[in-house]
Amino acid sequence: MEKSLKSAEYARLMALLVATRHKAGIRQQALAKKLRKPQSFVAKYEGGERRLDVIEFIAIAEALGADPLKLLRRFLRAKAE
Repeated sequence: MEKSLKSAEYARLMALLVATRHKAGIRQQALAKKLRKPQSFVAKYEGGERRLDVIEFIAIAEALGADPLKLLRRFLRAKAE
């Protein structure tokens, strides 16, 4: 099994989070402020330099005004297609 940080699946998950951020009209800096993190935190996970854990995924989704379960379901549905 390939390390998740470099996998196509992880890249697809990050693309989903980036698309969700864009759809919400939120810039990296504003998201980082909501998360009480530096902007580099957002840049690194979006760029595939840093792996997210489940708790971080939930916090990011909520900061974007998205339901974490719906995002995860969308990710899983796309995998099945």
